Amino acid sequence: MPFHSVLPSAVTAITRTVTVAAGRFAPGHLGALTAVVPFELVDAVLQETRTVQRRLRDLPSRVGVYFLLAMCLFPEVGYRLVWDKLTAPLVGMPVVSPTAKALRDLRRRLGVAPVRALFEILVGPLAQPTTPGVRFGPYRTVSFDGCSSQRVPDSARNRAWLGRTSHHGYPTVELMTLVETGTRALIGAVFGPTAEGETGYASRLLHLLRPDMLVLWDKGFDGNDFLAAVAATRAQVLGRLRSNRRTPVLARLADGSYLSVIGTVRVRIVDAQITVTCADGTTFTGAYRLVTTLTDARRYPATALVALYHQRWEHESAYYALRHTIMAGRNLRSGDPVGVEQEMWALLTLYQVLRTVMVDAAESRPGTDPDRCCFTIALQTARDQVIQAADVVSSSDGTELVGLIGHRLLNRLLPPRRQRVSTRKVKSPMSRYSERRDDSRPDTSRAVTSLDVTVLVPGAEERTLPTASRDDRHAAPAERRRHRILSLLHEDPTRLWRPREIAAHFGDITLDTMYRQLNRWAADGLIHKIGPGLYTATMWSPTPLHDLR
Repeated sequence: MPFHSVLPSAVTAITRTVTVAAGRFAPGHLGALTAVVPFELVDAVLQETRTVQRRLRDLPSRVGVYFLLAMCLFPEVGYRLVWDKLTAPLVGMPVVSPTAKALRDLRRRLGVAPVRALFEILVGPLAQPTTPGVRFGPYRTVSFDGCSSQRVPDSARNRAWLGRTSHHGYPTVELMTLVETGTRALIGAVFGPTAEGETGYASRLLHLLRPDMLVLWDKGFDGNDFLAAVAATRAQVLGRLRSNRRTPVLARLADGSYLSVIGTVRVRIVDAQITVTCADGTTFTGAYRLVTTLTDARRYPATALVALYHQRWEHESAYYALRHTIMAGRNLRSGDPVGVEQEMWALLTLYQVLRTVMVDAAESRPGTDPDRCCFTIALQTARDQVIQAADVVSSSDGTELVGLIGHRLLNRLLPPRRQRVSTRKVKSPMSRYSERRDDSRPDTSRAVTSLDVTVLVPGAEERTLPTASRDDRHAAPAERRRHRILSLLHEDPTRLWRPREIAAHFGDITLDTMYRQLNRWAADGLIHKIGPGLYTATMWSPTPLHDLR
């Protein structure tokens, strides 16, 4: 006899209420991220940049701004599908269904100005002074770094602006950013053709530096003029030097570092050797040569500076989130320079909005390091919220500012950062960097069980300034002359020199030039003026060098 079973089934009806703007403005939202980019802010930006529509269209300008941000949130689909995601939850509302051409025209009508203005309002440090991992002593740690891997379509107009990169054939945008390393938030950004170079772009961001900032950078920024320009902002510096740069040893300090001078800036040099032991027992060594304007060795020991320098790699994580987590390695959409510029500002704005949500979530739970918030979770939850038009308008008491995104971030915090090491691999076989790698490092990521930092003390032969370093070969004549004269003074740091004696020693310097330059160097602190017409080395002191701190 056949046996028939009836399984009980139940049906649950879920009714959702969606609150969005009224009428033709309804598609203008970004889900829960709208709380960070509210309607009032977008309207103010449009008003300021004079890009508000002259008549009420089916696609108002405010809707266009949110469409641009959503376009970057969903880079894998075309214009019409992006629009469908914005309007999917607006069931029963009379929502316009534009063509792809109408959406392109909306982009052209908006232009670059409102998106850039929106970015400049949202950009900046996000962490509070008490947020873990964002400060070194009294200084907020920030970093400069460039990225030249963002490709754009290979159109004639893009090629005319950006050129074409030989190893992959696409025009490439050079992006330079100033980042808060503790949160990976953007403080400033510029971009354009790669021909200008990193320091050229970074110089445009120097006005964003503050005296309470400590700037980290890699060897690409090792230049006298750039160091002097950063020092002039009164921000502090911790950067890496090229291995072939020779720096004078003016005084050895107790921690093994030494005082020196680069150009007109007094600095401290740390030469360190780092021995890494991995969990599988393998070891390898590396070397850092760091320069810093933090000259107090007691307050800022050399080993602490070497450990701090690793924070610079947080900048690489910011670029990974932009290039790979959001864009998934895709090219931008725009086939002309104006469109590329507009799309880049929209992408950077979206990135900053996501970081804002992540930092707000971390700071809502005291003691939580923002490093532990997962960017992928924030991105994917934000995408879901857009499709559902959820939390577009926050509650009046502000308790649900970024509700679900923050809730998911805190429930799925990453484990505390652990030390790991791996080779920086170049996956493209056509890359110009494909052959540049250090074979002594492991091919795959490995856990580090110990790091031993040894500060290398300069030898006696490095006491004086070199008469002709590799840097001097390309220096201006006045700069080469400075090295020669400072070298002479440091051969006998206790001797009192007269300008006439120095001019006679070299024979190719006039006495008038000698007086003017010695006075200027004394004013800059490179040497001491002991009395009328008497000069000596910078660190002249009756105190023995080994007692200097």
